[in-house]
Amino acid sequence: MTLRAKMLAQRWSRIKGYNIKMDPDCEKNEKLEPPEEEEHKPPVEETQSPSETPPAPTEEQKGWKFLLFYLCFYGFMTQLRPGESFITPFLLSPERNFTKEQVTNEITPVLSYSYMAVLVPVFLLTDYLRYKPVLILQSLSHISVWSLLIFGTDVIAMQFMEFFYGITMAARVAYSSYIFSLVSPAKYQRAASYSRSSVLMGVFLSSVLGQICVTVAGVPFLTLNYISLGFMLFGLILTFFLRRPKKSLFFNKTISKQKNEIHQSELQKMNPEAKVGGLCSRWKDSVFVRMVLELKGIVRHHRLRIWSLWWIFNSAGYYLMLYYVQILWNEIYPATDNRRVYNGGVDAASTLLGAMTSFAAGYVKIRWSLWSELVIGVVTAFQAGLLMLMNTTSNIWLCYVAYILFRSSYQFLVPIAIFQIASSMSKELCALVFGINTFFATILKTIITIIITDKRGLALSVHPQFYVYFGYFTILAVLYLVAAAWVLIRYKSEEHVEENEQTKPQATAEQKAVMDKSNIESHA
Repeated sequence: MTLRAKMLAQRWSRIKGYNIKMDPDCEKNEKLEPPEEEEHKPPVEETQSPSETPPAPTEEQKGWKFLLFYLCFYGFMTQLRPGESFITPFLLSPERNFTKEQVTNEITPVLSYSYMAVLVPVFLLTDYLRYKPVLILQSLSHISVWSLLIFGTDVIAMQFMEFFYGITMAARVAYSSYIFSLVSPAKYQRAASYSRSSVLMGVFLSSVLGQICVTVAGVPFLTLNYISLGFMLFGLILTFFLRRPKKSLFFNKTISKQKNEIHQSELQKMNPEAKVGGLCSRWKDSVFVRMVLELKGIVRHHRLRIWSLWWIFNSAGYYLMLYYVQILWNEIYPATDNRRVYNGGVDAASTLLGAMTSFAAGYVKIRWSLWSELVIGVVTAFQAGLLMLMNTTSNIWLCYVAYILFRSSYQFLVPIAIFQIASSMSKELCALVFGINTFFATILKTIITIIITDKRGLALSVHPQFYVYFGYFTILAVLYLVAAAWVLIRYKSEEHVEENEQTKPQATAEQKAVMDKSNIESHA
């Protein structure tokens, strides 16, 4: 056997891992052993990569479609409150006979105070108790609201009604965040769209049902409240069958035992004298505290800052308008016949148009880092004009149209703000940012309520209040437009500087070429 053939045989034996003996004609017989790393591997068994053997889906993953369907059905049913669009007309009707001053300056302001008082505790308890107990609390609060509307007859009872209504508003976070613990991250967007659509469909059908009952069937407002109470009792029953998740965003993160042991061993290597797992270290390592500390760097981000400011200031004005607009409608058109009260139809139209504008906002493709302030400023100026129109017109239908356009313009910017804030953050940090923004908006709304609405403040009637809201949105629009002009000017100046820097090397090269040419000519 030639030397080349022997070398090829040796190489082939190493690849196969077999023991072969060289030709007897060789000076020295060699025995080639397999490589060391393959001594411990059985030749029959072959390991496969994770991509080749995907883990079997868990029971929770298999049943996520049913759980999502049930959650959407629950969200739809809990929105069926046909009497909600007619609460203010009911309070001002002969059945309850409250005065406009009592409704405006004593009863309605309690909603802002209640919402601010319970927002943070409900937000934290939602995550700590893993959603379901807070959803049960929300259902019980809804039942309390409609029970007080039915059986309460004095101002104190109506103030308690507004207090429980504030709890139901604060507990909405439980439904919206429950979805994150129900499905895998890959299905978040689809699941969130389904749950949001079910809620909007429930609000729409509830408003249509209420309007049909009032206008077509002539159902009294009190009977509508009984119907709403029945739906809320059914919603409470549905709540008990919701599955309580094993994890949540902040306080109930699932960490494997192996990963936890590795983490503790690494901490002990870095600091052997430290006591790992103490109360202080657990507090500092908690997800919630880490998220709060991480916010320090994020608030410096321009896009996050502008849309968070919009969320705080514009949502405060939006909800103040929403709380008192039914009183304004009653002031413009004090209908004596309940059949001519069209609050339900207006709410249905505004919900439908708001859903359409929210959907359309997803297809707006512009450079938001440059045009955000301008878009916000134009929409806010449009809303200020609508508020002035609502407050000065004597035509109830024109006021209805202005209200529908106001709500839909706000709903147009909501998904844009959500995307701009959440695009560069984890879902945990995103939830915390939205919670903080909502809390500051609630504080601002409460301050405005105390000053201009509460009987201990200026106690303004509804028309002067809407003049205040018009001035509020006008100031915001001016500030946004000034900021937009400043951003555009700065962009143009930076663009001009970049152009100068790019043309400078070319000019220098041309000057050098002319100088070289002149030097050559002088030497010649």
